Amino acid sequence: MKDSIVRPSADPEVQRQFRAALSMFATGVAVITAPRREGTPIGMTVASFNSVSLDPPLILFSVDRRSQSLADLCVAGSYAVNVLEESQQDMSNRFAKANGDKWGWRDVANPRDEPVVLPDTLATFECKPYAQYDGGDHVIFVGRVTRHQTRSQGRPLIFFGGRYHTLDGVPAVSA
Repeated sequence: MKDSIVRPSADPEVQRQFRAALSMFATGVAVITAPRREGTPIGMTVASFNSVSLDPPLILFSVDRRSQSLADLCVAGSYAVNVLEESQQDMSNRFAKANGDKWGWRDVANPRDEPVVLPDTLATFECKPYAQYDGGDHVIFVGRVTRHQTRSQGRPLIFFGGRYHTLDGVPAVSA
């Protein structure tokens, strides 16, 4: 096992090694969606989604401070966390890009205060902002879940070691 002491560093090689170590923790993949006051809704792929509390029902995710959507997300009155199914790699890739047409594939007409819920995801958590915290080069968002939906069957899209994976040989989950 390779052992490294982690210290704050602007050195790209140190950051790369730290990121490689973090990639050894398998995560699900989610897309955060939120309305904008003006224009196209926000949509971004994250692998930093987690539960926080059952009472009240709270979740969290983090967003890079360099994200072009960060300022709009910080003032959004609601957002949704859409947990992707294993067949939705293309959707994950579409929303992972900083620029480009993320929404051309569907009508995004939506009430301005309502998050956009993506179709055919394993689960969706609609949230109201609860708190935001400094997370170094990220902002940590904590949302209070106001509604959630789950599919009765499906398998998650997994991100591990810098690549997508599926749960090969594992039966589909039945909620």
